[in-house]
Amino acid sequence: MTTTVPPRYEIAHLAHAELLTPDLAGSLWFFTELLGMRVTARHEDSIYLRCYEDPYHHSLKLTAAEHAGLGLLGWRTTSADALERRAAALDAEGLGTGWTTGDIGVGRTFAFQSPDGHAMELVWDVEKYSAPAELRSPILTRRSKRPLQGMPPRRLDHVNLMASDVTAQKEVFERALGFGTRERVIDAANGDTEIGAWLSVNNLGHEMAVMLDQTGSRGRLHHLAFWYGVPQHNTDAAELCREYGIQIEAGPDVHGITQGAFLYVFEPGGNRIELFGNSGILQFEPDHEMVTWDISDFDTGLAIGGATLPAETYFVYGTPANAGQEKLLVPGAAGR
Repeated sequence: MTTTVPPRYEIAHLAHAELLTPDLAGSLWFFTELLGMRVTARHEDSIYLRCYEDPYHHSLKLTAAEHAGLGLLGWRTTSADALERRAAALDAEGLGTGWTTGDIGVGRTFAFQSPDGHAMELVWDVEKYSAPAELRSPILTRRSKRPLQGMPPRRLDHVNLMASDVTAQKEVFERALGFGTRERVIDAANGDTEIGAWLSVNNLGHEMAVMLDQTGSRGRLHHLAFWYGVPQHNTDAAELCREYGIQIEAGPDVHGITQGAFLYVFEPGGNRIELFGNSGILQFEPDHEMVTWDISDFDTGLAIGGATLPAETYFVYGTPANAGQEKLLVPGAAGR
């Protein structure tokens, strides 16, 4: 008897992300000096980094480019066979762009695009990180010692993508890759239009969010998030950002949606980064029912403590930035 594996169990987690930056030196300073991430490799115009509890060779790739934005997202499958099945499902959706030979620390991949044009890949074969002797931790469940500089996050957590059509993006990830939509926001006064969705393939409250790009643009990044696990660290990071000239957009506070503790900042290249101070909701119910918020409840959904998420940036600024949006950011980073 043949057993059919539900697609829900064939994507394991977000494994790595590439950020494009017009200020490679500034972005590197932000992620290494301020956040304490470690460099694992350099190649041409790219630098590879990891947090101290990330399991693989790298979780972040910084690449010099004319404009800030998302270069690539990498999702690891739960097996080699799962990679083949999900690749076929993406081809059936017309989203596959073919097989690649991978990258430093990453084996053979299947490349695809979201309906809005975000570049992504599926991978099974990855290089597990093995710390050199001087970085090995006596805490055997930790991949490397906690850095002695900056305010180091533990691991890559999630991504938020801006899209011209939230529903189209959400439904293809549900159908082809097995994501479950945990929460969404609708505009009931405008035909129940979905303006935000939070999706996951595992017990996290979300590993990918999709929010409506109110400018009508396609394929932009809202933010990439790194996890602390301790809300106090967001306050500590806010102090460092204030002292060293990094623009704080909002927080620290806690979202009602996902109940995640947040701090939003802009790294020197112009990409929005979220520092995630707790685990948020962990979902263990196999029959969890999606929670629907209406835009009229959005104040609580955005920030339980009442923090203001500025409308002039939070709901319209993404990378690559639209013409004129760069002026919303404080240029450069003091202290580097």
